[in-house]
Amino acid sequence: MNPIVRSLLENDLYKFTMWQALLHSHPGVQAEYAFVCRNTPAYPLSELQADVERELDHLCTLYFSEDELAYLRSLRFMKSDFVDFLAVFRFQRKFISVSSDGDTLNIHAAGPQVHVMGFEIFVLYIVNELYFRRFDQQAVLAEGRQRLQAKIALLQAFGNEAERKHPFEFFDFGVRRRYSAAWQEEVVVTLAREVPQYFKGSSNVYLAKKYGLTPIGTMAHEYLQAYQSFGVRLRDFQKAALEDWVQEYRGDLGIALTDVVGMDAFLSDFDLYFAKLFDGLRHDSGDPIVWGEKALAHYAKLRIDAMTKRLVFSDALDLPTAFALYRHFADRVMTGFGIGTNLSNDTGIATLNIVMKLMSCNGQPVAKLSDSAGKTLCTDETFLAYLRQVFHHPQIN
Repeated sequence: MNPIVRSLLENDLYKFTMWQALLHSHPGVQAEYAFVCRNTPAYPLSELQADVERELDHLCTLYFSEDELAYLRSLRFMKSDFVDFLAVFRFQRKFISVSSDGDTLNIHAAGPQVHVMGFEIFVLYIVNELYFRRFDQQAVLAEGRQRLQAKIALLQAFGNEAERKHPFEFFDFGVRRRYSAAWQEEVVVTLAREVPQYFKGSSNVYLAKKYGLTPIGTMAHEYLQAYQSFGVRLRDFQKAALEDWVQEYRGDLGIALTDVVGMDAFLSDFDLYFAKLFDGLRHDSGDPIVWGEKALAHYAKLRIDAMTKRLVFSDALDLPTAFALYRHFADRVMTGFGIGTNLSNDTGIATLNIVMKLMSCNGQPVAKLSDSAGKTLCTDETFLAYLRQVFHHPQIN
């Protein structure tokens, strides 16, 4: 079988944007990342250990081509020195280990954050593709194509609805939990051809480059979580992270993630200064209607015209859910919908709920206090309790 990773460019855009920001602001940070499967797979993931090891060996032989570096330089928010860093960058095998404990597959990356943070997406889609190779490929792809055509029919029927003040736009966010590289590519190409009026880009930078699409993404949880260990008062970590982001990107990449310690705590930090500087907010946990109404009320309180802002929804979306959210909000604010697994891995087989999360920086635990049950991930209960106390966050089981 061909190696799974085709290019170091085949990563989520927000990995590159966070990578650049952290390289410039905190280049010496030591970090630990851990792989976790949150649901029960059809067979033990520990059976994949040898194959994962082989794929990681291959990953550590790859480098960015001159053509890929030129593409990154063409993105106006990518700085020249960061692309120069990528020109000499290689993943180091010594920074990532794979083991098994019974049925459990353990993958652990530890080392300088700017050397280990890039492993995450590759690890996730390596595990995913290896896992799904054991199923009947022909039957799976036939079902996947049928479901994809049904999505296109839904989008075409949606076009008959009355126009609202802002258009419906959605993006592919599916690289990390895709069925396979070939299937994600087929989905993206099909959507770009059949419904270009709605499909506006992909987080997969490799596919964006290959097909002339807009690469989509700003920041993920790890960026804000890392600031919990950077020496600022814990209560101020979000403001410090947002301020550094503003200074790094000077108006580009202006969608802020809101759920690292819950929407309420985020909004208490998202004052008039940040609300004017950022283009909008991204939802990734909790009730999306409640979240969106809180965002609109916050803009109204600050006397900011919400029609100039964007709410991006990205939590376990499918098209019917995206349509419902669009109908609710589209006459009051711009919207966007990042759809992941339901685009790149909707084939009739139960998917894996896998993550590879930042666990500590500089020897200190970091955590996300999700607004959804089951999304909080931290092994240090004392730190979790302290974080909840500081941000008045309720425990969600």
